[in-house]
Amino acid sequence: IPENHTLKLIDKAVDFSFVTNLLEKSYNKYYGRPAKDPEMMIKLLILGYLYNLSDEKVIEESSLNLAYMWFLGINPDEDLPDPSLLSKFRVHRLKDVTLDEIIIEIVRQCVEKGIIKDTGISVDATHTEANTFKATPERVMKRLAKKIFKTYEKESGELPENINQNIPEYKQIQDHKEAKKTMKEYLEMEIDKVESLVNEGENPETIKVLQNAKEILSDPKFIEQKGVRSIVDQEARVGHKSKTSHFFGYKTEFLMTTGDRLITAVTVDSGEYVDGTNFNKLMELTKKTGLKIEEVFGDKAYFRKPILDI
Repeated sequence: IPENHTLKLIDKAVDFSFVTNLLEKSYNKYYGRPAKDPEMMIKLLILGYLYNLSDEKVIEESSLNLAYMWFLGINPDEDLPDPSLLSKFRVHRLKDVTLDEIIIEIVRQCVEKGIIKDTGISVDATHTEANTFKATPERVMKRLAKKIFKTYEKESGELPENINQNIPEYKQIQDHKEAKKTMKEYLEMEIDKVESLVNEGENPETIKVLQNAKEILSDPKFIEQKGVRSIVDQEARVGHKSKTSHFFGYKTEFLMTTGDRLITAVTVDSGEYVDGTNFNKLMELTKKTGLKIEEVFGDKAYFRKPILDI
Protein backbone atom coordinates (compact mmCIF):
# COMPACT_ATOMS: atom_id res chain seq x y z
CA ILE A 1 0.00 0.00 0.00
CA PRO A 2 1.75 3.23 -1.12
CA GLU A 3 2.46 5.92 1.46
CA ASN A 4 0.38 8.47 -0.46
CA HIS A 5 -2.73 6.26 -0.44
CA THR A 6 -5.76 8.18 0.89
CA LEU A 7 -6.36 5.71 3.72
CA LYS A 8 -2.73 5.90 4.88
CA LEU A 9 -2.88 9.68 4.87
CA ILE A 10 -6.09 9.64 6.93
CA ASP A 11 -4.65 7.09 9.36
CA LYS A 12 -1.57 9.27 9.91
CA ALA A 13 -3.69 12.37 10.45
CA VAL A 14 -6.43 11.09 12.76
CA ASP A 15 -6.46 8.69 15.71
CA PHE A 16 -10.01 7.31 15.74
CA SER A 17 -9.66 5.57 19.12
CA PHE A 18 -11.41 8.57 20.69
CA VAL A 19 -14.70 7.20 19.30
CA THR A 20 -14.42 4.17 21.60
CA ASN A 21 -14.05 6.47 24.61
CA LEU A 22 -16.97 8.66 23.55
CA LEU A 23 -19.24 5.63 23.16
CA GLU A 24 -18.07 3.77 26.26
CA LYS A 25 -21.26 4.51 28.23
CA SER A 26 -23.53 3.22 25.46
CA TYR A 27 -22.14 -0.32 25.72
CA ASN A 28 -22.66 -2.76 28.59
CA LYS A 29 -19.47 -4.63 29.47
CA TYR A 30 -21.18 -7.41 31.41
CA TYR A 31 -24.30 -8.40 29.47
CA GLY A 32 -24.99 -9.65 25.95
CA ARG A 33 -22.50 -10.43 23.21
CA PRO A 34 -19.23 -8.51 23.06
CA ALA A 35 -19.82 -5.46 20.87
CA LYS A 36 -17.91 -4.85 17.65
CA ASP A 37 -15.12 -2.33 18.17
CA PRO A 38 -16.63 1.18 17.71
CA GLU A 39 -13.38 2.33 16.09
CA MET A 40 -13.70 -0.32 13.39
CA MET A 41 -17.40 0.50 12.91
CA ILE A 42 -16.69 4.20 12.40
CA LYS A 43 -13.90 3.34 9.94
CA LEU A 44 -16.32 1.15 7.96
CA LEU A 45 -18.69 4.13 7.73
CA ILE A 46 -15.80 6.31 6.55
CA LEU A 47 -14.93 3.76 3.85
CA GLY A 48 -18.55 3.74 2.72
CA TYR A 49 -18.54 7.53 2.50
CA LEU A 50 -15.16 7.85 0.76
CA TYR A 51 -15.87 5.26 -1.92
CA ASN A 52 -19.64 5.70 -2.20
CA LEU A 53 -20.44 2.15 -1.03
CA SER A 54 -23.63 0.77 0.49
CA ASP A 55 -23.43 -1.01 3.86
CA GLU A 56 -23.55 -4.39 2.09
CA LYS A 57 -20.91 -3.38 -0.46
CA VAL A 58 -18.48 -1.90 2.07
CA ILE A 59 -18.50 -5.17 4.05
CA GLU A 60 -17.97 -7.18 0.85
CA GLU A 61 -15.12 -4.95 -0.36
CA SER A 62 -13.48 -4.92 3.07
CA SER A 63 -13.18 -8.71 2.92
CA LEU A 64 -11.27 -8.47 -0.39
CA ASN A 65 -9.41 -5.15 -0.50
CA LEU A 66 -6.07 -5.21 1.35
CA ALA A 67 -5.99 -1.42 1.76
CA TYR A 68 -9.40 -1.54 3.44
CA MET A 69 -8.24 -4.37 5.74
CA TRP A 70 -5.13 -2.40 6.68
CA PHE A 71 -7.21 0.70 7.45
CA LEU A 72 -9.61 -1.37 9.61
CA GLY A 73 -6.76 -3.13 11.40
CA ILE A 74 -7.92 -6.66 10.57
CA ASN A 75 -6.40 -9.79 9.01
CA PRO A 76 -7.86 -11.48 5.89
CA ASP A 77 -9.24 -14.39 7.96
CA GLU A 78 -11.07 -12.20 10.49
CA ASP A 79 -14.86 -11.88 10.42
CA LEU A 80 -16.52 -8.57 9.62
CA PRO A 81 -19.83 -7.42 11.12
CA ASP A 82 -23.13 -8.06 9.39
CA PRO A 83 -24.16 -5.06 7.22
CA SER A 84 -27.26 -4.60 9.41
CA LEU A 85 -25.00 -3.78 12.36
CA LEU A 86 -23.63 -0.77 10.48
CA SER A 87 -27.12 0.66 10.19
CA LYS A 88 -27.81 0.00 13.89
CA PHE A 89 -24.49 1.59 14.84
CA ARG A 90 -25.27 4.67 12.73
CA VAL A 91 -28.80 5.08 14.11
CA HIS A 92 -28.56 3.86 17.72
CA ARG A 93 -24.94 4.30 18.83
CA LEU A 94 -23.86 7.52 17.17
CA LYS A 95 -26.89 9.33 18.58
CA ASP A 96 -25.08 9.15 21.95
CA VAL A 97 -22.25 11.27 20.54
CA THR A 98 -22.71 14.87 19.46
CA LEU A 99 -21.32 16.20 16.21
CA ASP A 100 -19.57 18.88 18.29
CA GLU A 101 -17.50 16.25 20.12
CA ILE A 102 -16.40 14.59 16.89
CA ILE A 103 -15.50 17.87 15.12
CA ILE A 104 -13.62 19.22 18.14
CA GLU A 105 -11.51 16.07 18.54
CA ILE A 106 -10.60 15.71 14.87
CA VAL A 107 -9.72 19.40 14.47
CA ARG A 108 -7.75 19.27 17.75
CA GLN A 109 -5.65 16.39 16.41
CA CYS A 110 -5.05 18.23 13.13
CA VAL A 111 -3.92 21.34 15.02
CA GLU A 112 -1.69 19.27 17.33
CA LYS A 113 0.01 17.55 14.37
CA GLY A 114 0.53 20.81 12.49
CA ILE A 115 -1.83 19.91 9.66
CA ILE A 116 -3.88 23.03 10.35
CA LYS A 117 -1.80 26.18 10.73
CA ASP A 118 -4.50 28.78 10.09
CA THR A 119 -4.95 31.63 12.56
CA GLY A 120 -7.98 33.04 10.77
CA ILE A 121 -11.57 31.78 10.72
CA SER A 122 -14.66 32.89 8.84
CA VAL A 123 -18.31 32.71 9.86
CA ASP A 124 -21.27 32.26 7.55
CA ALA A 125 -24.76 30.77 7.37
CA THR A 126 -26.54 28.83 4.64
CA HIS A 127 -30.15 27.79 4.25
CA THR A 128 -31.70 24.40 3.54
CA GLU A 129 -35.18 24.03 2.08
CA ALA A 130 -37.54 21.72 3.98
CA ASN A 131 -38.64 18.60 2.13
CA THR A 132 -42.27 19.76 2.21
CA PHE A 133 -44.29 22.88 1.41
CA LYS A 134 -45.39 25.56 3.84
CA ALA A 135 -49.14 25.69 4.47
CA THR A 136 -51.45 28.36 5.83
CA PRO A 137 -52.62 27.95 9.46
CA GLU A 138 -56.05 27.01 8.10
CA ARG A 139 -54.62 24.14 6.09
CA VAL A 140 -52.48 22.96 8.99
CA MET A 141 -55.58 22.88 11.22
CA LYS A 142 -57.54 20.97 8.58
CA ARG A 143 -54.77 18.36 8.42
CA LEU A 144 -54.61 18.15 12.21
CA ALA A 145 -58.36 17.49 12.38
CA LYS A 146 -58.10 14.72 9.77
CA LYS A 147 -55.13 13.18 11.57
CA ILE A 148 -57.02 13.16 14.90
CA PHE A 149 -60.08 11.51 13.35
CA LYS A 150 -58.03 8.94 11.41
CA THR A 151 -55.88 7.99 14.42
CA TYR A 152 -58.86 7.63 16.77
CA GLU A 153 -60.81 5.57 14.24
CA LYS A 154 -57.81 3.27 13.70
CA GLU A 155 -57.44 2.64 17.43
CA SER A 156 -61.13 2.45 18.38
CA GLY A 157 -62.68 1.01 15.23
CA GLU A 158 -65.13 3.87 14.57
CA LEU A 159 -65.83 7.55 15.15
CA PRO A 160 -68.79 8.47 17.40
CA GLU A 161 -71.68 10.37 15.78
CA ASN A 162 -71.04 13.47 17.88
CA ILE A 163 -67.69 14.01 16.13
CA ASN A 164 -68.20 16.60 13.39
CA GLN A 165 -66.18 15.45 10.39
CA ASN A 166 -67.54 18.25 8.20
CA ILE A 167 -64.47 20.47 8.26
CA PRO A 168 -65.32 24.13 7.46
CA GLU A 169 -64.64 25.24 3.87
CA TYR A 170 -62.19 27.91 4.93
CA LYS A 171 -61.24 28.79 1.34
CA GLN A 172 -64.74 30.19 0.80
CA ILE A 173 -64.28 32.69 3.64
CA GLN A 174 -62.84 35.84 2.05
CA ASP A 175 -61.64 37.42 5.29
CA HIS A 176 -58.37 35.63 6.13
CA LYS A 177 -58.60 36.46 9.85
CA GLU A 178 -62.16 35.14 10.00
CA ALA A 179 -61.10 31.94 8.21
CA LYS A 180 -58.37 31.30 10.78
CA LYS A 181 -60.77 32.03 13.66
CA THR A 182 -63.40 29.66 12.24
CA MET A 183 -60.91 26.83 11.80
CA LYS A 184 -59.39 27.33 15.25
CA GLU A 185 -62.78 27.27 16.98
CA TYR A 186 -63.80 24.15 15.03
CA LEU A 187 -60.57 22.28 15.80
CA GLU A 188 -60.63 23.20 19.51
CA MET A 189 -64.21 21.95 19.77
CA GLU A 190 -63.43 18.61 18.13
CA ILE A 191 -60.27 18.20 20.23
CA ASP A 192 -62.40 18.55 23.38
CA LYS A 193 -64.86 15.93 22.10
CA VAL A 194 -62.21 13.37 21.20
CA GLU A 195 -60.27 14.08 24.39
CA SER A 196 -63.33 13.12 26.47
CA LEU A 197 -63.40 9.71 24.75
CA VAL A 198 -59.78 8.55 24.92
CA ASN A 199 -57.86 6.63 27.56
CA GLU A 200 -54.18 5.70 27.79
CA GLY A 201 -54.78 1.98 27.50
CA GLU A 202 -56.73 2.02 24.23
CA ASN A 203 -55.75 5.29 22.55
CA PRO A 204 -52.05 6.08 23.18
CA GLU A 205 -51.44 7.36 19.61
CA THR A 206 -54.58 9.51 19.60
CA ILE A 207 -53.49 11.10 22.88
CA LYS A 208 -50.11 11.99 21.29
CA VAL A 209 -51.82 13.55 18.26
CA LEU A 210 -54.20 15.52 20.50
CA GLN A 211 -51.34 16.81 22.63
CA ASN A 212 -49.41 17.83 19.52
CA ALA A 213 -52.43 19.71 18.13
CA LYS A 214 -52.98 21.54 21.44
CA GLU A 215 -49.32 22.59 21.59
CA ILE A 216 -49.51 23.99 18.06
CA LEU A 217 -52.71 25.94 18.77
CA SER A 218 -51.36 27.32 22.07
CA ASP A 219 -48.43 29.01 20.31
CA PRO A 220 -49.45 32.63 19.55
CA LYS A 221 -47.01 32.64 16.62
CA PHE A 222 -49.01 29.91 14.89
CA ILE A 223 -51.99 32.10 13.94
CA GLU A 224 -49.56 34.87 12.95
CA GLN A 225 -48.03 32.43 10.42
CA LYS A 226 -44.70 32.47 12.26
CA GLY A 227 -45.05 29.06 13.91
CA VAL A 228 -45.72 25.55 12.57
CA ARG A 229 -46.43 25.64 8.83
CA SER A 230 -46.44 21.90 8.13
CA ILE A 231 -47.40 18.89 10.21
CA VAL A 232 -44.94 16.83 8.15
CA ASP A 233 -41.96 18.94 9.30
CA GLN A 234 -42.98 20.89 12.38
CA GLU A 235 -39.51 22.31 13.09
CA ALA A 236 -39.14 24.11 9.74
CA ARG A 237 -39.80 27.85 9.65
CA VAL A 238 -39.94 30.65 7.10
CA GLY A 239 -36.66 32.52 6.81
CA HIS A 240 -35.27 35.31 4.65
CA LYS A 241 -32.39 35.12 2.19
CA SER A 242 -32.73 38.87 1.61
CA LYS A 243 -35.32 41.62 2.06
CA THR A 244 -37.26 40.36 -0.95
CA SER A 245 -36.51 36.63 -0.98
CA HIS A 246 -37.59 34.02 1.56
CA PHE A 247 -37.46 30.23 2.03
CA PHE A 248 -39.05 27.53 4.19
CA GLY A 249 -36.68 25.29 6.11
CA TYR A 250 -33.53 25.58 8.20
CA LYS A 251 -30.34 27.61 8.64
CA THR A 252 -26.91 26.12 9.21
CA GLU A 253 -24.27 28.44 10.66
CA PHE A 254 -20.61 27.49 10.85
CA LEU A 255 -17.07 28.63 11.53
CA MET A 256 -14.28 27.39 9.31
CA THR A 257 -10.58 28.00 8.82
CA THR A 258 -9.82 30.54 6.10
CA GLY A 259 -6.96 28.62 4.46
CA ASP A 260 -7.88 24.93 4.56
CA ARG A 261 -11.61 25.72 4.82
CA LEU A 262 -12.09 23.08 7.50
CA ILE A 263 -15.27 23.45 9.59
CA THR A 264 -14.50 23.90 13.29
CA ALA A 265 -18.03 24.32 14.68
CA VAL A 266 -21.58 24.19 13.35
CA THR A 267 -25.16 24.76 14.54
CA VAL A 268 -28.50 24.08 12.84
CA ASP A 269 -31.64 26.11 13.57
CA SER A 270 -35.00 26.81 11.99
CA GLY A 271 -35.30 29.22 9.07
CA GLU A 272 -36.22 32.20 11.24
CA TYR A 273 -32.79 32.10 12.88
CA VAL A 274 -30.96 35.45 12.91
CA ASP A 275 -27.35 35.14 11.68
CA GLY A 276 -24.85 35.47 14.50
CA THR A 277 -27.17 34.50 17.38
CA ASN A 278 -25.01 31.46 18.19
CA PHE A 279 -21.70 33.13 17.35
CA ASN A 280 -20.45 33.00 20.93
CA LYS A 281 -21.22 29.26 21.15
CA LEU A 282 -19.42 28.60 17.85
CA MET A 283 -16.38 30.52 19.07
CA GLU A 284 -16.24 28.61 22.35
CA LEU A 285 -16.43 25.27 20.51
CA THR A 286 -13.68 26.37 18.11
CA LYS A 287 -11.40 27.43 20.98
CA LYS A 288 -11.66 23.90 22.41
CA THR A 289 -9.83 22.61 19.33
CA GLY A 290 -6.70 24.50 20.36
CA LEU A 291 -6.83 26.67 17.24
CA LYS A 292 -5.11 30.04 17.78
CA ILE A 293 -7.56 32.62 16.46
CA GLU A 294 -6.10 35.97 15.43
CA GLU A 295 -8.60 37.05 12.75
CA VAL A 296 -12.33 36.52 12.21
CA PHE A 297 -14.05 37.24 8.89
CA GLY A 298 -17.76 37.64 8.21
CA ASP A 299 -20.17 39.58 6.01
CA LYS A 300 -22.15 42.64 7.13
CA ALA A 301 -24.79 40.46 8.84
CA TYR A 302 -22.22 39.93 11.62
CA PHE A 303 -21.23 43.56 11.98
CA ARG A 304 -23.09 44.02 15.29
CA LYS A 305 -21.75 45.22 18.62
CA PRO A 306 -22.42 41.99 20.64
CA ILE A 307 -20.46 40.00 18.04
CA LEU A 308 -17.68 42.57 17.65
CA ASP A 309 -17.25 42.65 21.45
CA ILE A 310 -16.57 38.90 21.47
